[in-house]
Amino acid sequence: MHQSPRSKGRPEALAEKVYQALKQDIFEFRLMPGDRFSENEIADRLDVSRTPVRQALFWLEREGYVEVWFRSGWQVKPFDFEYFEELYDFRTVLEREAVRRLCALPPLACAEILNELTGFWIDAPRMEDGKAVSAHDEAFHMALVAAAGNQEMARIHAELTEKIRIIRRLDFTRDDRVDATYREHAQILRAIFQQQTEEAQRILTDHIAVSKAEVRKITLHMLQQARLQPIE
Repeated sequence: MHQSPRSKGRPEALAEKVYQALKQDIFEFRLMPGDRFSENEIADRLDVSRTPVRQALFWLEREGYVEVWFRSGWQVKPFDFEYFEELYDFRTVLEREAVRRLCALPPLACAEILNELTGFWIDAPRMEDGKAVSAHDEAFHMALVAAAGNQEMARIHAELTEKIRIIRRLDFTRDDRVDATYREHAQILRAIFQQQTEEAQRILTDHIAVSKAEVRKITLHMLQQARLQPIE
């Protein structure tokens, strides 16, 4: 006989499942910025008790995705545009330093380290699906920082990447942004391979600045459109 999640599973494991489900709801705009909800509503929807729901929500609160309203449940944090722009600024600093370090490597060693990125962004046929390209865009920038060899830089950059993911997905709903991403990633890689540090940093900075500019353009209308037409 099948047991429901209410009656099985370690509390920590259930809380982790709830945490991942709610975070995905936020990233896919099923839970919109400003939406309010109760622990009971989430527990009923996911068929778990309130205990793992509460634990998952406190994890999400600590990461800045939701906030608690003690008399009226929880709320998905409204967009704080200044906060996102600060994250983009910090991301730019880390990635410029990563590019500087990569340009200082011997060309053959650098080409070997970045071989997979070259294969995807320069050699392979282009992907057209915006959500898929968005995921590969994240992976490109994370791989650049990881290839620079500083594990703490890579860890902090990965945390930044997750926090701005919700913005990035809106950015990739437009075909011209997909085309620009392929073109600019190829330009960044070629400049790195030619050890053109300033040129590689310039292209990278401009590339990130365009995404940062999209943050300012996000409106409630765009978010409502994303909810009506989920990015699959």
